[in-house]
Amino acid sequence: MKAYSTVSSVSHESLSVPVPAAHSADWTGEDFDLELLHRIATRIASAAPLQDVLNDVVEFVAAVGQCDSCVVYMLEGENLVLRASTNPRPEVVNPLKVKLGQGIAAWAAQHGEPVAVSRGAYEDTRFKLFNELLGDRLEALLSIPLASGGRPLGVINVQHRAPHAFSKREISLVATLGFLVGAELERARLAAENVCLSERLEARKIIERAKGILQRDLRVSEEDAYLTLQRESRQGRKSMKDVSEAIILGEDLKRRKADAGA
Repeated sequence: MKAYSTVSSVSHESLSVPVPAAHSADWTGEDFDLELLHRIATRIASAAPLQDVLNDVVEFVAAVGQCDSCVVYMLEGENLVLRASTNPRPEVVNPLKVKLGQGIAAWAAQHGEPVAVSRGAYEDTRFKLFNELLGDRLEALLSIPLASGGRPLGVINVQHRAPHAFSKREISLVATLGFLVGAELERARLAAENVCLSERLEARKIIERAKGILQRDLRVSEEDAYLTLQRESRQGRKSMKDVSEAIILGEDLKRRKADAGA
């Protein structure tokens, strides 16, 4: 197996430096880095869609590192799933998955440490999946973990076809992005969990109301009413929420008809 080096700590400079205009005469490499970081941070602060943020990240890294490819994997269950790439192909982006425990990217995600391979990455059989994105041998790779509060969330991969010694500046910039994007991924995760929780609570209210209707109309216990909903759900291949909504709709129609008759 090919030896690789890890970078366990990365220093970060303050982002409070004023950002110059894009075409100012004193535009420098550091100014350019700050401008791009500021752009990403602004997108995150404005609650831009997560996919837009990820697309900006890979474009940022490609501009700064002049790499052949940059991809972002997000941790979903036991897999790292490709969610953004500088050179995506429809048949590759999204379906491509890397299981935890397989590959340098997965190692970086699990251990929460950046990993840099300056040459010969293609000799490591664990990199076979990445060739789908480059269509060529992979010489150099930088994997930066995405995390928030110690929770692994994904990986940013910077990929080169030719040998490349990653500088402290490159590693620091991508690691800074890792912190920013990690916080955004955590926010998106919490928002999704809140939506799911709200949906579950709403479904529970609907099911409880339908149970009450069945208890009254069928003169059965709460448990029997629940079992009836379960049975109808299985037989009709519908969710208990859908079955309950149908029962509630029928109850509402009966009430309206009775009111009209009165």
